Amino acid sequence: MAMSADDFRRLALGFRETVAEPHFDRTAFRVVRTYATLAPDGLTANIRFTPEQQAFKCMLAPDAFSPVAGGWGKQGWTTARLDRLTEPELTDALLIAWQRGRLKKLPKGE
Repeated sequence: MAMSADDFRRLALGFRETVAEPHFDRTAFRVVRTYATLAPDGLTANIRFTPEQQAFKCMLAPDAFSPVAGGWGKQGWTTARLDRLTEPELTDALLIAWQRGRLKKLPKGE
């Protein structure tokens, strides 16, 4: 079943200590750090992976995941098309990003 913006919010806010707050024209989901943002139209979200995690997700599901253009994408930020993800796929992606979002300091080079 395809995911929606409401599904994204429900799943992201289900992770302990996550808060949603405005971030430019988007909604950011964060713990210590922002780990995902939801587009205003609710069709896509940007999820923060490591570059290696991004490459893996984009290889596994190129119709659902793609690097964000420019420098943000090189840092691992990845656009997810919500309508092309199942709940387990989206939950897994958010869990990976949430775990990194809990770090006070990212490992060197990330």
